[in-house]
Formats: sequence, C-alpha cells, structure tokens
Amino acid sequence: MVNRILDNTKGDRWIWLIVIMLSAISLLAVYSSTGTLAFKKGVGVESILMKHLAMVVGGIALMYFSHKVDYRYYAGISKLLMIITIPLLLYTLVFGAHINNASRWIPIPGTGLSFQTSDLAKLALITFLARTLSRKQENIKNVKESFAPIMGAVCIVFALIAWANMSTGLMLFGVSILLLIMGRISIKQIGITCLAGAVLLAGIMFLGPRRHMYVTRINTFMHPEKVDPDKAFQANHAKIAIANGGILGRGPGNSVERNYLPESYSDEIYAIIVEEYGLIGGITLVGIYLFLLYRCIKIVTKAPKAFGALLAAGLSFSLTIQAFANMAVAVGLGPVTGVPLPLVSMGGTSILFTSVAFGIILSVSRDIEEPKKVVVGEIREVEMAI
Repeated sequence: MVNRILDNTKGDRWIWLIVIMLSAISLLAVYSSTGTLAFKKGVGVESILMKHLAMVVGGIALMYFSHKVDYRYYAGISKLLMIITIPLLLYTLVFGAHINNASRWIPIPGTGLSFQTSDLAKLALITFLARTLSRKQENIKNVKESFAPIMGAVCIVFALIAWANMSTGLMLFGVSILLLIMGRISIKQIGITCLAGAVLLAGIMFLGPRRHMYVTRINTFMHPEKVDPDKAFQANHAKIAIANGGILGRGPGNSVERNYLPESYSDEIYAIIVEEYGLIGGITLVGIYLFLLYRCIKIVTKAPKAFGALLAAGLSFSLTIQAFANMAVAVGLGPVTGVPLPLVSMGGTSILFTSVAFGIILSVSRDIEEPKKVVVGEIREVEMAI
C-alpha cells in the first residue's frame, strides 16, 4: 500500500515531506489555540479540529491531483483565470462579507465557509505573468505587445486586492516585480510599474475604507509607547506569548495567551507555537520554510522551460514571503497584518489554494525528474542488448 502511494506521488520528495510536517504542526497548533473560539461558538474543540482536519485532507487531495496535471496546461487556463478573477474581486468589494471595514470574502451558500477571492487572484496573476513573460521573450521590451498587458494586469489586481487587504496586495505586487526581473523586463519598465504601484498605494491609503486603520497600525508599530494600549493589544500579547515560551516552551496545550490573542489560530498562530514549543520550535518552523525556499530554488534552476521556472519561482516566492511576513509580525518586526501562516493557520479556502500552489510546484519538479527516468531506461535497454 505504501509503495503504491509512493509510486503515484511524483516530484520533489522533500516538498512532500515539508507539506506533511506543516500539516502535522497545523493540527497540533489549531487544536491548542481554538479553545476560546469553541467556547464562543458553543461547540467542542474536537469539532473545530475535525473540520480543520477535513480541510487539510482536502488540501492534500487537491495537491495530489494538481501535481498529476502537466504544468503546461496551467498556461492554457491562465487567461481564463484572469478573466474570472477581476470581476470576482470587484464583486467581493461590492457584495462580499463586510468585516472590519473590509470586504474580502464571499460566503459559499450551504457550506458555512467563505471564499477569499485574493487567494484565487494570487494564483491567477502568477500563472498569467509566467505565461506572458515566457511567451513574449522575443519582443519582451515591446511596450504595446508585452509591457502594457503585464503592467495592466499587475496594477489592476494589486488595486482590487489592496483596497480591502493591503498586506496581501503588497506581497503579491512584490512577487510580481520579482517575476518581471526574472523575465528580463527592462529596469525602466519595472520602474514605471513600481511608480504606478506607488501612486495606487498612496490613493488607497488616503482614500480607502481602511485608511484610519493603516495609520493606527503604523503608529502602533513605530511608536508603541505613545499609543493607547488597547490599540496595541494584539501586538503586545503576541510579544508576551513569545516571551513566555523561553527556550523550550510551556509545552503542548499549555498556552496562556491563546485566551487573549485575537485570531490566535490564524494570524497569530506563530506566537502560540513559540509559547508552547519555545525558541527551538520557532526556529524549527523558520527552518522548514527556508528549506522549502531552497528546494523550490533548485527546481527553478533545473526547470527545462521558462514557463515552468517562472511559475515555480512565483508560487514559491508567494508562499515563503507570506510565511515570513506572518512570523515577522508575531515577533514585532512589522505592523499587524491579516496574512495567515501557509498550511499552518486554520483557514478554509486558503488551505485549498495553498495546496494547489504546492501541487503546481510539484508538477514542475516532476517534469525535471521524468526525463532522467527516460534516459536511465534507455541506457538499461542498450546494456541489455549488448
């Protein structure tokens, strides 16, 4: 049974191991941090854990199916994804669930789940950029044919996401710039894109519905001693959780700050992990994400096609930048944001889309491995003939 499963799972084995490790850490952390949520909902912690387990299993299943698909097919659907994504982002801003002056989610009828459209947008924009950059290399500096559609896609998606979710929009914009650099877009054109992004960012910060929250969060981060303690509640309790952890931690299930930290099972889950597993647990988790980035870079450097290299690079940068942004906020290295820890934080559709991203990366790595197997098989046939 085990051999059959191993035979059917292709791609980088280390990435499969990383996914299993992150999923196991997620189950332990979510079980430990959802006591207050369970009390508010009037259900048992086990009930929440089983729902989370179902999402994790569903994510692994999606990753398996997406890694079996040849990654070249994703180039074909990238335009369709963009055509779907932009109207969906607009719909979310107008009709989405309105929480904390932000419309980020669309409720899925009959499921009790909500769909965060920015998760789809990240996947759509990265696949679209990888496809466009790889196919336009011969005239990559042509403004009308190459640069205009690329810049338009980046700026439109950034503006629509950032209006309600600034941190996610900025991270996706940063990943897009990295892809433009890898795709040999000229420095002048990249500068124009950055300037356009800066203008959009300024407009959203001064005119957007969350402008007051941005000012508060930046002031809290820059001058924590001068702000109302209630406004720094989340950042302060995250630091207390990390301080309580020490070297070895308080032990699994012994977190105290889980009862005080808002979103302790999502945005601040890293603080809970450090409190329970200490500095050793925190460094271990950082090491896992760094190792993931290392394995993905190896895939990028070995990918035989430009599309595969750009696709794997964009998705891996997106996952690791999000992970380090989440952990940086928890330890006080950045203002409070609303980004979850990939494959660790409790979430609905975010886990599923993250799993699909992992599956696509594995599909690219599978393309690297399979030619080697063909060559080895041909050598063996020649040896037998001799």
